[in-house]
Amino acid sequence: MTRARQDRLLGLLARDGEWVTAATLADGLGVTPRSIRSYVTAINARVPDGVAVESGPQGYRSGPDAGVALRLTAGADAGTPRDRLHTLVRALLDADDGIDVFETADSLHVSTATLDADLARVRGLLGGTELTLERSASRARLRGTEMAQRRLLSKLAHDEMDAGSFDLEALRRTLGQGSVGAHAFGPFKTELVAELGALGYFVNEFGISDVVMHIAIAADRVARDRGLEGIAGEMRPAQQEVAAILERLVARHLGVTLGAGDLQHLSTLVLTRVVAPGASAPSDHARSRLEPEVEAAVREVVEAAAVEFLVDIAHEDFILRLALHVQNLQHRAREQAWSRNPLTKSLKSTYPMIFEVAVFIASGLQERLGIPLLDDEIAYIAMHVGGRLERSRRADQLLTATIVCPGYYELHELLRSSVDRSLGQAIEVVGVETRVDPDWASIDTDLVLTTIDPAIAGDRFVRIQPFLTDADVDRVQTAAARIRRTRRLARLRKELERYFVRSAFVRGLDADGDEEGVIRHLGALLVEEGVIDQDYVERTIQRERLSSTAFTDALAVPHAIGMTATRTAIAVGIADPSIPWGEGRVQVVAVVAFSETDREAFQTVFEQFVEVFSERDSVHRIVRRATDFTGFLDELVAVIDG
Repeated sequence: MTRARQDRLLGLLARDGEWVTAATLADGLGVTPRSIRSYVTAINARVPDGVAVESGPQGYRSGPDAGVALRLTAGADAGTPRDRLHTLVRALLDADDGIDVFETADSLHVSTATLDADLARVRGLLGGTELTLERSASRARLRGTEMAQRRLLSKLAHDEMDAGSFDLEALRRTLGQGSVGAHAFGPFKTELVAELGALGYFVNEFGISDVVMHIAIAADRVARDRGLEGIAGEMRPAQQEVAAILERLVARHLGVTLGAGDLQHLSTLVLTRVVAPGASAPSDHARSRLEPEVEAAVREVVEAAAVEFLVDIAHEDFILRLALHVQNLQHRAREQAWSRNPLTKSLKSTYPMIFEVAVFIASGLQERLGIPLLDDEIAYIAMHVGGRLERSRRADQLLTATIVCPGYYELHELLRSSVDRSLGQAIEVVGVETRVDPDWASIDTDLVLTTIDPAIAGDRFVRIQPFLTDADVDRVQTAAARIRRTRRLARLRKELERYFVRSAFVRGLDADGDEEGVIRHLGALLVEEGVIDQDYVERTIQRERLSSTAFTDALAVPHAIGMTATRTAIAVGIADPSIPWGEGRVQVVAVVAFSETDREAFQTVFEQFVEVFSERDSVHRIVRRATDFTGFLDELVAVIDG
């Protein structure tokens, strides 16, 4: 547990790259500041000649050797529990008649009691793998199919990887440094991507490394005479094409000949996890691959989501692409071959509203098609939704601008052309002033880009050069971002002051409670106010089970699917110290009840509320000073006003 917390601490610092106080880190990990200091000492000991974590008056931040320390996992030390676990699993998988417990303990230089504890950890890994660990006197053996054994290897490798991103060293530790499959990257992956592209497929880079990992595991198992037996039915033409590529590349790069069973399995993985029809593929051809039941279900759910969240996603091309993705998802579900998504956490914290639309769609698909959906799979749906919304709302994000440019000849026209070319995606120039004494007060655009000093002050006035420089572009983009954020947070302040319920504020959530207990506690306060009924509370718990509502490292926003509250209202709980939530810990829990009449408020509350609590200093200030409801609201407004 201590090592895992050290790794999590290092991951948090490496991700943010900023100074963080020991108290804040302690809250995030659920330990004391003294433990943080000891973790930092241990982490730095991993790189004796470098600095993985820097210390200073402001706390801690990742050092120049943080990446090295992250890669130096426990596998680098032959005596660590994680390394023994890998060695033990490999030994169990390689020995049909099992291992001798006493001999294995001697070879690992540990006591029999320690090895028994390691075997108990192996049992803990077997959930969902269809494998069992049998013990008879001094022998221990794994029982289960070859496919189940491969899933165990995959699970071990993924457990070593940070946030689902691929790590070659983790695979080598899992399969063993001498494994054939541990080196199945580089040229192999490059050629595979190129050949799939030549067949007219888009390749999902987030999934390709994961699939190549499965290919590496398959090659290693085949080299040990543990190939998959037989094939189920005829392979489709697309499968045959992909199988031929895999057979050729594996033989060339790994010197292994895959059998029919492995080729069918791996070609299915490729077609369902990493490829989609290319842009040139005609829609009728793509639709011909679709099962009508899947297309109908996706269309129904997408149209419902468009109405529920007031989002512009009910487009034919979006429905078709998402339906193809969902059909592939069905195949993955049948084989329990889930796709990892390294962007899951960042999508949830940066685009909570988009992720929420994806959860709504996933819930509807689960109900209609019976597909169990994990967070990583929901994140892929969120990527589809985000892409569609980005195309729909680009124009809505443009700020208007006036250029003030007195000068000679065509100077103002050249400047306008430069602004359009460099900033056209962020602002729209709607006017140009060439006088040296314009009526500054009458210029009502969002931004004023001026080559002369304005007569009045204001954040919207940006001084630029007559010939636009890179520094000018940076200043304009910074000003535009500041204006957008100010407007968003102004809307948030207006909305939140309406929706918070004074009687539904709790300081000091139970540190020993679980998510459901906290939801019931805060939900009961809204029930007493007549805002929601008990059914809304139960549906909030159901929504939480679908996907954790911890959208940042500090904030959870539980809510139900369906806007059935009598009015939009928020119950808030403060936890100091932090409490466990999902796979992390939070310090603020806001149970939100949404009303049918406040659909537009959903986006404001979700996106901007989460934005405020994504800033660590703001969270710390609110949690420490919000001793009662008035104090909480005052601090929240102060943070919003910046």
